[in-house]
Amino acid sequence: MKSGTGIAVGLLFIGAILGGVWLTKAFFVEGLDATEMVTASAKSSNDKNLSYNPPSLDDVPEGEMGESILFGYELVNDTNNKAEQYVGNNLTCTSCHAGAGLDENSSSLVGMTAVYPQYIERSGGIVTIEERINGCMVRSMNGKKFEANSDELEAIVSYFKYISKDIPVGADMPWRMNNSMENVPVPSVANGEEIYQKSCITCHAADGAGTGPNTGPALWGEDSFNDGAGLARLSKLAGYVKNNMPAGGEGTLTNQDASDLAAFILSQDRPVWANHDKDWPKGNRPKDIMDKENRQKVKDGTIDWKAMLTTKQ
Repeated sequence: MKSGTGIAVGLLFIGAILGGVWLTKAFFVEGLDATEMVTASAKSSNDKNLSYNPPSLDDVPEGEMGESILFGYELVNDTNNKAEQYVGNNLTCTSCHAGAGLDENSSSLVGMTAVYPQYIERSGGIVTIEERINGCMVRSMNGKKFEANSDELEAIVSYFKYISKDIPVGADMPWRMNNSMENVPVPSVANGEEIYQKSCITCHAADGAGTGPNTGPALWGEDSFNDGAGLARLSKLAGYVKNNMPAGGEGTLTNQDASDLAAFILSQDRPVWANHDKDWPKGNRPKDIMDKENRQKVKDGTIDWKAMLTTKQ
């Protein structure tokens, strides 16, 4: 499977830019008046051909800001080591967001600061970029949150701001929100296991434990993401697999094969998210979350995939 990619933290699962998000964002931008909000909206609505051109790390400014940006890069690319006390598994942000989020085709993080704060249905409210990062830490990294104003959190935000340079608020970014599958085929876990053993074990190991967080991340087990992460949803992981796997042959899997693989992976044991009951507080909880209950149903042979693959409850 693809080097430098693999799972979810979480990431994969950030949420679509909702209509009117530019306006919500504008209220959080210091000094932005009504005229400027209209101008920003007009610019973003007309900016349909935004090029993918994040600045090079070779051009990071000198001084404390540059040091913070480079520290942020290190945290994103080597999270389990650089932020070991916060990470509860053997993953990095790069495990899902290849090249520390700079790979255009693999859940790129370029432009993140142009879309946050934004409304997240899973949280039931407006979420800041800092809150979004911490959401990944406790879900995809199965760890704990960075403290407010900590060097680590500030550095990651600095890095995200740097790689998002010149992307206006609310811009149409064609590289975002592509790793989800609509109309997921009813999966065959047995076929998914067969495909996995033939095509995935070189990078991710036969037992799913992986060969390295940036080369073959753990796909299940204690070193993988917990079942509260975005990629713990079948539609999210199937879309990610479809678009990013296998290494060198991205996009060649059929929707059926991607669904089968995702179902097999998510049927295996993984850390349990303790706060499922607090997610989607306003309703519309998706049915395709592969939590402990649904994993047990797969083992018992009682899972109703068709009912599960309806989008909402």
